[in-house]
Amino acid sequence: MTDPQSGPAIRAEGLTKSFGTRRALAGVDLEAAPGTVLGVLGPNGAGKTTTVRVLSTLLRPDGGRAWVAGHDVLADPEGVRRNLGLSGQYAAVDEKLTGRENLYLVGRLY
Repeated sequence: MTDPQSGPAIRAEGLTKSFGTRRALAGVDLEAAPGTVLGVLGPNGAGKTTTVRVLSTLLRPDGGRAWVAGHDVLADPEGVRRNLGLSGQYAAVDEKLTGRENLYLVGRLY
């Protein structure tokens, strides 16, 4: 782990990810300093969601490395999750889940 106070808040080097023959990420590099806002823009299928899923430890990359708050997303996913807040596009309950399942999900995310 690097010191999160001295390094970037988010850093990715050469991230790759494929789904079958479809290449979602082809060597993504990015860096965001602590206290900044990073906007990721692109057309549908550009890899924005896949990148966020890798950075939030919801998906393992096929290649490359990434760190969040100094924690390696592969070597220390728990450290990443302790330092990360994530909200979906729609801030509402998931209609496919029961009330209990929604509460459990929010509790696990907290």
